[in-house]
Amino acid sequence: MPVRAEPSPPFPTLGIGMDSCVIPLRHGGLSLVQTTDFFYPLVEDPYMMGRIACANVLSDLYAMGITECDNMLMLLSVSQSMPEEEREKITPLMIKGFRDAAEEGGTAVTGGQTVVNPWIIIGGVATVVCQPNEFILPDSAVVGDVLVLTKPLGTQVAVNAHQWLDNPERWNKIKMVVSREEVELGYQEAMFNMATLNRIAAGLMHTFNAHAATDITGFGILGHSQNLAKQQRNEVSFVIHNLPIIAKMAAISKASGRFGLLQGTSAETSGGLLICLPREQAARFCSEIKSSKYGEGHQAWIVGIVEKGNRTARIIDKPRVIEVLPRGATATPLVPENSSASSEPSL
Repeated sequence: MPVRAEPSPPFPTLGIGMDSCVIPLRHGGLSLVQTTDFFYPLVEDPYMMGRIACANVLSDLYAMGITECDNMLMLLSVSQSMPEEEREKITPLMIKGFRDAAEEGGTAVTGGQTVVNPWIIIGGVATVVCQPNEFILPDSAVVGDVLVLTKPLGTQVAVNAHQWLDNPERWNKIKMVVSREEVELGYQEAMFNMATLNRIAAGLMHTFNAHAATDITGFGILGHSQNLAKQQRNEVSFVIHNLPIIAKMAAISKASGRFGLLQGTSAETSGGLLICLPREQAARFCSEIKSSKYGEGHQAWIVGIVEKGNRTARIIDKPRVIEVLPRGATATPLVPENSSASSEPSL
């Protein structure tokens, strides 16, 4: 009697709810991976805003361990309420920032759409066709893994605090915990981090056998951790013990009574990758990403663990705050008692 062949397993697919969609193609075992995002202005520098928007669009590919992008489209809205002279200066700078970041990512902008609108908006679409070994599905965390974060938190706080320098009512709430210079340094650090691509981290996910990852953006570290936990095939939960935060941003969040930075709910823009790595690989990942061969500015911290559970994520009651000094800071800021400046804290 002939043995019936079992049907071959379907190609992996990912849809709504994760960083990118993964769609099997009709041809040769390939998959289409695609993502889109757009933003309103966050920073005062239009060139940096273009870079930040592009970095955030590409970040969804990087969260899948994908380091190459075949094509980008740009979505652009120019403001009809802005004086024409300003518009003609600002728009080309935003476009240049976006294109430069795309080029740094090894890709190019080949089209898109521009509209006139009351608001400035910039974003895009990133597309790549992959073989299965080029991406890492975000669903294979196992008990004993550790969680690694590749950029400090606090971008939303830094951007808002910088705006509050010109708002006496808001500034009065935070001036006891931070100086104007510290706000300025924190803002510059946030802008630099947001404009930095997660491409190096994506490549190292393969080197160090990552089991799952996501990027930290609008839902904060807690929201994205919870979303990633829901995708896991194994019965696991994520527990976050350490929060690397741009120096002084935790104090600003506390003093202002806003953002929920220590609760993990503060929105981030173009944040780092949160990666589930085997415990024995995590310290090596953190060390490698800071290597001078990748240029300056890449960092990583061990922030939590994967334990047996029901696919949830939480931050412990009193997480260790790791104050991350901005570039250009000359003095070590005061660090709270439960804080540590170590980049690879114990758990």
